[in-house]
Amino acid sequence: MASEETSLRALESLMTEFFHDCTTNERKREIEELLNNFAQQVGAWRFCLYFLSSTRNDYVMMYSLTVFENLINKMWLGVPSQDKMEIRSCLPKLLLAHHKTLPYFVRNKLCKVIVDIGRQDWPMFYHDFFTNILQLIQSPVTTPLGLIMLKTTSEELACPREDLSVARKEELRKLLLEQVQTVLGLLTGILESVWDKHSVTAATPPPSPTSGESGDLLSNLLQSPSSAKLLNQPIPILDVESEYICSLALECLAHLFSWIPLSASITPSLLTTIFHFARFGCDIRARKMASVNGSSQNCVLGQERGRLGVLAMSCINELMSKNCVPMEFEEYLLRMFQQTFYLLQKITKDNNAHTVKSRLEELDERILGSWSGTERSEVAQEPRLLLMCSQGQERRFVELRGAWKQKGGNGMKGCLTCSYIEKFTDFLRLFVSVHLRRIESYSQFPVVEFLTLLFKYTFHQPTHEGYFSCLDIWTLFLDYLTSKIKSRLGDKEAVLNRYEDALVLLLSEVLNRIQFTYNQAQLEELDDETLDDDQQTEWQRYLRQSLEVVAKVMELLPTHAFSTLFPVLQDNLDVYLGLQQFVVTSGSGHRLNITAENDCRRLHCSLRDLSSLLQAVGRLAEYFTGDMFAARFSDALTVVERLVKVTLYGSQIKLYNIETAVPSVLKPDLIDVHAQSLAALQAYSHWLAQYCSEAHRQNSQQFVTLISTTMDAVTPLISTKVQDKLLLSACHLLVSLATTVRPIFLISIPSVQKVFNRITDASAQRLVDKAQVLVCRALSNILLLPCPNLSESEQQWPMRSMNHANLIFALSRDYRSLKPSAAASQRKMPLDDTKVIIHQTLSVLEDIVESISGESTKSRQICYQSLQESVQVSLALFPAFIHQSDVTDEMLSFFLTLFRGLRVQMGVPFTEQIIQTFLNMFTREQLAESILHEGSTGCRVVEKFLKILQVVVQEPGQVFKPFLPSIISLSMEQVYPIIAERPSPDVKAELFELLFRTLHHNWRYFFKSTVLASVQRGAAEEQMENEPQFSAIMQAFGQSFLQPDIHLFKQNLFYLETLNTKQKLYHKKVFRTTMLFQFVNVLLQVLVHKSHDLLQEEIGVAIYNMASVDFDGFFAAFLPEFLSGCAGVDANQKNVLGRNFKMDRAVAVPMPSRTCPRSPRMCTGWSTTCATTDSATTACRPAP
Repeated sequence: MASEETSLRALESLMTEFFHDCTTNERKREIEELLNNFAQQVGAWRFCLYFLSSTRNDYVMMYSLTVFENLINKMWLGVPSQDKMEIRSCLPKLLLAHHKTLPYFVRNKLCKVIVDIGRQDWPMFYHDFFTNILQLIQSPVTTPLGLIMLKTTSEELACPREDLSVARKEELRKLLLEQVQTVLGLLTGILESVWDKHSVTAATPPPSPTSGESGDLLSNLLQSPSSAKLLNQPIPILDVESEYICSLALECLAHLFSWIPLSASITPSLLTTIFHFARFGCDIRARKMASVNGSSQNCVLGQERGRLGVLAMSCINELMSKNCVPMEFEEYLLRMFQQTFYLLQKITKDNNAHTVKSRLEELDERILGSWSGTERSEVAQEPRLLLMCSQGQERRFVELRGAWKQKGGNGMKGCLTCSYIEKFTDFLRLFVSVHLRRIESYSQFPVVEFLTLLFKYTFHQPTHEGYFSCLDIWTLFLDYLTSKIKSRLGDKEAVLNRYEDALVLLLSEVLNRIQFTYNQAQLEELDDETLDDDQQTEWQRYLRQSLEVVAKVMELLPTHAFSTLFPVLQDNLDVYLGLQQFVVTSGSGHRLNITAENDCRRLHCSLRDLSSLLQAVGRLAEYFTGDMFAARFSDALTVVERLVKVTLYGSQIKLYNIETAVPSVLKPDLIDVHAQSLAALQAYSHWLAQYCSEAHRQNSQQFVTLISTTMDAVTPLISTKVQDKLLLSACHLLVSLATTVRPIFLISIPSVQKVFNRITDASAQRLVDKAQVLVCRALSNILLLPCPNLSESEQQWPMRSMNHANLIFALSRDYRSLKPSAAASQRKMPLDDTKVIIHQTLSVLEDIVESISGESTKSRQICYQSLQESVQVSLALFPAFIHQSDVTDEMLSFFLTLFRGLRVQMGVPFTEQIIQTFLNMFTREQLAESILHEGSTGCRVVEKFLKILQVVVQEPGQVFKPFLPSIISLSMEQVYPIIAERPSPDVKAELFELLFRTLHHNWRYFFKSTVLASVQRGAAEEQMENEPQFSAIMQAFGQSFLQPDIHLFKQNLFYLETLNTKQKLYHKKVFRTTMLFQFVNVLLQVLVHKSHDLLQEEIGVAIYNMASVDFDGFFAAFLPEFLSGCAGVDANQKNVLGRNFKMDRAVAVPMPSRTCPRSPRMCTGWSTTCATTDSATTACRPAP
């Protein structure tokens, strides 16, 4: 024992030194190596057992438990049976003797280690494992410990990690399911006994806010008076120990419910008990009483009562999340919904909106706020212990953060960062999304009354996040209602009549909530500057979610929605349109003569509301088109005419440039209204296109006036003097009119001709890049796109072709002057100026080509005719700028767009000239310079070059086939050697896609086949050509599977599987005889080393598909050879592993054997991991 004592003191000294702030990293590595060496020694666990029973040093205890954990999870097969029996006996005794004095994190880890033993040995070698847990729960002294063990068992055995075989996982689940009824009975008994022990049994309870809430609504929700009476009983006051036990029991239930099926084991008694505890979450009176008493302990008790409600709601939500509900359980569900909505009524019961909101605010409090400073500091120290955790324990210790500890050593209470309101909202979401369709048909369940409660709950939420979550629930409900109506069109009126009042009320309230006139204080709190991951501000998210609800109500009740929205819009429009009378002329320009503070505030609110309502109007545009065009034409025309009037008004009096009393507020408001009016009008472009078709048939002057007036509103805004936000809105509207509406008379409108002249005028100041591109796209589309409902002879192609040529000629004037010539060399332009010209011109030309790439042949012909000279200039300039990667990048982008959209129009000779130029310029030296020395820009250049080649190799026919040898040679001999060993993923994905496209679209370049050979069974193998190139490509694919880039791995595995599906790659003789088992070996090694665990399923399927080509060879030759190369596995284990691979030709996916021996338990299946722990002890476990 002296040696054990000496070892303990030395270990305590080492652990203290390791975690000391002054210890260097080098010394820590030395200590870590000493500790690892000690843990690897045979019999080290005996010392650790002594350490656990003899030390009070937390670090030593955690280290000792980690040694046990590694022994059990990695070396258990090699431990002698006698030692196993001793460990199984000693550790539970240690836990039972010291569980009240151990730190909670040490106790929890000790529980985890014991459960790990059960995970390995129960029931064959550890038959009393679960019986012991049940006995602990049944003994009042050890009930908390038993509940902790039960929860740990549920976590580790019902949902085990990947290091168990499929057969063992299923065995454990089956064993646990056999115990479910007993466990649920015990937990029910614990909760009921605590409740009954502390319940008030007086016949007449004292008056309280909860006594007498069984009104008409409650009677509807709860059919039996006894149920209502039961739920109205006063909530008992629990002592600390009882609350702790109940919280542990509810945590166990929540985890059990996450994996057990819905069945009769979940009794009505258990459900009723859970709902009793759910009431703790909405018992504000008890919380207030606890806080009024003043002591911090009472405050914590009040918070704990709320926490029991949170845990109970977690249990309910776990049940609600199950979509597969047996018929016999539906009655239980109905009862659960009735009881939960009783709680919803309690939460929202009050006619005073302020009182309801205050109640929700109190229920939304985070229990985290009740921590003491000492408790916070203790939890902050716990991450240091993570350094000693195994990977399996790390998750458990991460959970410690954000949790507080039970005073008196009773252990940890769990995470308290979730509020009761959040849990209740989760329940409502699950109810609507999963169960509403089955519950709505029950006459006992009043859905309309439920919507009334949900309405109150939604619009009294204390936080914006809570309100967003409730809007999501309404969106789910509206989607359900829409789907239901579409599937039962005959009942449409009956369904709508049932929900009409609720939907109209919802629409009105949502519209009120987005208006500053009613909610300025709340809405001003929303951040309108910081962008989230979806590139929208908090205000934009708030508005978008609100407008989605409005749009969905519009789809169901279009008349009501329009009649609700349009008057509100009109009121704010009147304010905006009336501003003209307050505009006065001052020395510096025009000024808005509204200066009173209250008037400015009201104007600000009105303008913000008008901006929001304009977005709402734009969002509803889709409901006026298609089949609804004729029926809703009048309403849509009214809206569009108002929008045109507003945009023209803003452009004419130039409110965006006017001076105001509060320029930092009102000027952005005026600009935003003008921009949103343009955006709303753009949203109606599809309606205008449909109107254009009708007008063509009816020769409607009204449509012509509408478009002309719109252009009069847009044209003044296309100027460098207009703010970018407004300028871009105008440009986008112009593009939509040109691309979507396409009226034939658009080019003849004077205001459009004015824009055309401005863009082609060399002396005019250029717009910002994005606006310039948009305007040029619009003008090009006006001239190139065919107008709908007109015959070919009416399209005016000659005139349009001439105008388009003039447009492109003007836009490329400076660019064409860069073409190399003797005269140009004498007046050489500075490089930076040249780069600016190239960028400005190519960005415009590329966009023009891209916008018509999918249009008619005539449009593309005219486009290329106009561009032809610019394309030739680009090709001539390319060699001169090959070393300027930024310029080369833009040129290749332009050529890539040309190849994708206009390669037919360019013709074969010129296309061949372009390809040959590129192949000549991209020498190995140039590629190396671009990839290795020019950073991301150089890599982008090469990637775009490879994308151009991808387009070339995909081209059908024989035109570009002569380039295949050069393309393959460039790929494999010049590009691949440069990138093969680089860890960076740059260029690799594009190169392998090029190789895949080359194989996929040019299969006959490698495998000559005839029609006769393809239909005759037993015909001779296909003739192989260009075998060295094919083998080199396959070798490159194989090498890519040895690299860590998981995205490239997934891409290339998909490419191989596609080639096998389409071209029978794995069956080809050259692949089958020289490559097949090399690929299988590489993929199996990847599974063994777990380097790409996320792709296990895909890798397994690929291995099976390859092996199935030659199962005999796989089992007879490859598998024994593969196993012989597995280090750390003895001969007997290799034999067992080989036998457990089941040969099954009848299935299309891997079918691992499930009949492996239980002692020692060996892994089964297509993926096997052999984990060597030391020279004497090895364990085989399956990869997931």
